[in-house]
Amino acid sequence: MQLATLCYVMKDNKTLMLYRNKKENDYHEGKWNGLGGKFEKGETPEECVIREVKEESGLEIKDPKLHGIITFPMFDGLKDWYVFMFTVNNFSGNIIESNEGKLEWIPNDKLLELNLWEGDKIFIPWLFQGKYFSAKFIYRDKKLISHSVSFY
Repeated sequence: MQLATLCYVMKDNKTLMLYRNKKENDYHEGKWNGLGGKFEKGETPEECVIREVKEESGLEIKDPKLHGIITFPMFDGLKDWYVFMFTVNNFSGNIIESNEGKLEWIPNDKLLELNLWEGDKIFIPWLFQGKYFSAKFIYRDKKLISHSVSFY
């Protein structure tokens, strides 16, 4: 099992997205993603997302808002991923050159036009609905097979 975070940094009706094109053997190569990554030992979801956003963007986020959890069984063919989904609009600092790809502010109404994972096109709108969710997205060979969700 792999615990991870994913965060969508927002300002002025735009979201900071990362185009993954720099890391060798990147499972996400060619896709646009939010910011985040794997937990380090002993971290809370909030500590992880704050650290990961800082490492990937240079931004120091405050008060990230948890929207839900998504389970991705055997997403990478190796393990189940449990991803804590956040948004944040309280941050400071300057964007750095990311070692994972190109960072860009994307208008919110254009997010679903990006080259996203199929499931991202389903769950990104949930981040704007104000409901907490628990979901499961099943992929095989990088293709979305099915998904389910409960809203609270």
